[in-house]
Amino acid sequence: MSVLYIVVPLAILLSGSAVAAFLWAVRGGQFDDVRTPGMRALHDDEPVKDVPPEA
Repeated sequence: MSVLYIVVPLAILLSGSAVAAFLWAVRGGQFDDVRTPGMRALHDDEPVKDVPPEA
């Protein structure tokens, strides 16, 4: 039963830090554009020009 005095505050601390990290990421603009990175994978890269091998 005494383990609850350790586990409950630890769980509250961990969940509070997770919420704080999420709010920090939202305010920092990490979730402003979630569509573009997924679309970027669909576009082809520019073709690479042939470079002559060094002798």
